[in-house]
Amino acid sequence: MKKITYILLLAILVSANSTSQEINWVSFQEALELQKKSPKKIMMDIYTNWCGPCKMLDKNTFQNIEVSDYVNKHFYAVKFNGEGNDFINYKEQSFSNPNYNPANEKRRNSAHDLARYLQINAYPTIVFFDENGDVITPLRGYQTPNQLELYLKMFKKDDHKNIKSQEEFNAYYNAFKAEFKS
Repeated sequence: MKKITYILLLAILVSANSTSQEINWVSFQEALELQKKSPKKIMMDIYTNWCGPCKMLDKNTFQNIEVSDYVNKHFYAVKFNGEGNDFINYKEQSFSNPNYNPANEKRRNSAHDLARYLQINAYPTIVFFDENGDVITPLRGYQTPNQLELYLKMFKKDDHKNIKSQEEFNAYYNAFKAEFKS
């Protein structure tokens, strides 16, 4: 009976391990430095500690093996607390959160200056940057693996550069065939 219990436990652990994987998160500063050596786009997850949809994005989307494999291969992934107290240098400017209150670490806090600069007004927001560190676009709200797949592949292939109107985006969206398993 003990053997069967161990075998079942092992099977559960192996199956759980095969369905989730970690994205290789780096700081924004590290991503910008890595771009100088090996250009790749940046995917920045802007979250807060109190945000429920942010936690769902981490659990349901970023731990999806196909999402994490694709992101790790084609992007530098950055996690950035939009209400945190990091010091960031970006585009020859320094950004901080001078009104950060450590007592509110797990609750709503003051918005970080970089979040304001990037015009973040909802959490989660995923901001995509090109190989030069310039903003491509922010993507607001919770995204399923299939919803995020569209943007990951569009930006990786630079297809967004050929989309000039809402109608062209709608056609691209309707023609897109998602491959990631949810």
